[in-house]
Amino acid sequence: MRVLLFTGKGGVGKSTVAASTASLAAASGLRTLVLSTDAAHSLADAFGAEVGAEPTLVAPNLYVEQVDAQLRFEQSWADVQRYLLSVLDVAGMDPVAAEEMTVIPGAEEVLALLELRLRARSGEWDVIVVDCAPTAETLRLLALPEALGWYMTRVFPLQRRIVKALKPILTRTAGVPMPGDTVFDALQRLHDELLEVRDLLTGPEASVRLVLTPETVVVAEARRSYTTLSLYGYRVDGVVANRVFPAEGADDWRAGWVLAQDGVLSDVEASFAGLPVWRSVYRPREPVGVPALTALAEEVYGVPGDGPDPLGVPTGPGPFRVTRSAAGAVAHLALPGASREQVQLARNGDDLVVTVGSYRRLLTLPQGLSRLRIAGARVEDGELQVRFIEGGDQEQERG
Repeated sequence: MRVLLFTGKGGVGKSTVAASTASLAAASGLRTLVLSTDAAHSLADAFGAEVGAEPTLVAPNLYVEQVDAQLRFEQSWADVQRYLLSVLDVAGMDPVAAEEMTVIPGAEEVLALLELRLRARSGEWDVIVVDCAPTAETLRLLALPEALGWYMTRVFPLQRRIVKALKPILTRTAGVPMPGDTVFDALQRLHDELLEVRDLLTGPEASVRLVLTPETVVVAEARRSYTTLSLYGYRVDGVVANRVFPAEGADDWRAGWVLAQDGVLSDVEASFAGLPVWRSVYRPREPVGVPALTALAEEVYGVPGDGPDPLGVPTGPGPFRVTRSAAGAVAHLALPGASREQVQLARNGDDLVVTVGSYRRLLTLPQGLSRLRIAGARVEDGELQVRFIEGGDQEQERG
């Protein structure tokens, strides 16, 4: 099953590009589902159709879903919410205000990921296209499973034991109800489900596609997104440059835009070397409905067999790989566009802590590397290379 995620800076047209790619997949005879993790939910507008909380058929082989966040929230978070409401009730908070307080910011996007997990597990689809939120929200969302995993493996078990031991005392003295097993079980379930999502999205049949417009600020954000997505282990398989002014028949005003965009597009080709860069021309009207969206995708991606397959499974190694030799091993982490000055590296036990700008990943080392020590590291050609050898103390190393 192919999974394609589309993201980009807000307003670049990623929902339209995602919808058009899904329309192309369905027209190719593939059973296709497109759903959104973006709270704005623009898919129904793009298809010009009524779309519900369950997969809705809008054309042969093509289903669209806009996740009912409230329903999924009640199903996934009910036990935790009931506990939080009981605490706020003891504190004397108004029930309506308390219910608002227990809704987690960003929960809608998280629950959409869990919906993706359910749809992927069903086996009903050949292709799932995900219209993601703008890049900043998407990056935080995709970093969540691994960050929560660190908490669940290191802090959560201890916290659960402490609460269980002190619950009778604290409940009597403080008067505040302590969380029970149902609360902890709900957190554990959420963690396990998000790890399944991460395994799905970092797997060999999943990739992210960046959508941008030929503007300097937008391209700069796309470059940073490419680096950060690779940092977290997600494979980027291509770029769609949207709203490109056609050169033919341009008047003086449009000719100026064509010239300016040509310079930015050259920068795009250089910034994303090795990736296909598809172009979508600026249209006099927005494509709405399946026929218009399919025609858009056919124009953007070109004739089948005459270039990269927009629905093909990514080839080559993923962002993280390990090579071994008689002297030890080298861990390779793709960080396209990152310079040596931007990358910080530390080690804490079995974790490799990699920081690029304001983003940090705690990368749990494979068992074969965790017993080795770091002998050196460098950033070369957009890749972090960490060399491991036998012997020494690896509890805390920095570089």
